[in-house]
Amino acid sequence: MEDMATQELEALQYIRYEANDSIGFITLNRPEKRNALSSELVSELKLAFEYAENDLACKVIVLRAEGPAFCAGADLAYIQELQGFGYNENLADSTHLMQLFHQIYTLKKIVIAQVQGHALAGGCGLATLCDFAFAVPEAKFGYTEVKIGFLPAIVSVFLLRKIGEARTKQLLLTGDVFGADKAVGYGLINEVVPADELAGHVYRFARRLCVENSAQSMEVTKEMLARLPELPLEEGLRYAARLNAEARGSEDCRRGISAFLNKEKITWN
Repeated sequence: MEDMATQELEALQYIRYEANDSIGFITLNRPEKRNALSSELVSELKLAFEYAENDLACKVIVLRAEGPAFCAGADLAYIQELQGFGYNENLADSTHLMQLFHQIYTLKKIVIAQVQGHALAGGCGLATLCDFAFAVPEAKFGYTEVKIGFLPAIVSVFLLRKIGEARTKQLLLTGDVFGADKAVGYGLINEVVPADELAGHVYRFARRLCVENSAQSMEVTKEMLARLPELPLEEGLRYAARLNAEARGSEDCRRGISAFLNKEKITWN
């Protein structure tokens, strides 16, 4: 099964995957099309994320891109193709993208976006779905779907959770394009980093997570944060208490507490 997955990765046309220093790098590699989303690219991303999630050599994932743009949204040729789709074909295609967004949001491992250029429409959604995002000052962001009579439908589910209703309405109903500094202020990305420092900054941040944090703790915390918004207060508290109790019995917790009590520095990777 592992050999089959490796063969599939080697056959990818628009995505590269590699793992170094416990970091799995998923690279959008369609720079001549500004890494625009197509059905094939979405399929390859789903495969790469699935592989990274199960790759023992990968503890944290970095999503990055080749070329001047991070991701320009849907491919124009693909948008033209959609004009001939019926409802069932369109639903299948929308579900395909929805599955990718859900996969990233619920992935067991932390995903960091390294945004070296513009991230627009679906590309903006891709970047802001990640657990952390760092961007260059020149990067532009925007959910521009309403400008062409389309809907920012799938990303809206995640944006409402991430930044709330008022800000989501502002961004999705105007379709405005905005800079990286505003994206930080809106809570969409974490930090603006000069272009010549971006790769190193993201690498060091990813390595810090690998070395300083328990992979098991990060996984359970990410899952907990995804589930809590849908639970009523008392049910959410009971769920959190159960996770707390389970964590206390884990090997990682025993190891971490022992190191803390003995004033020992613990390295998780």
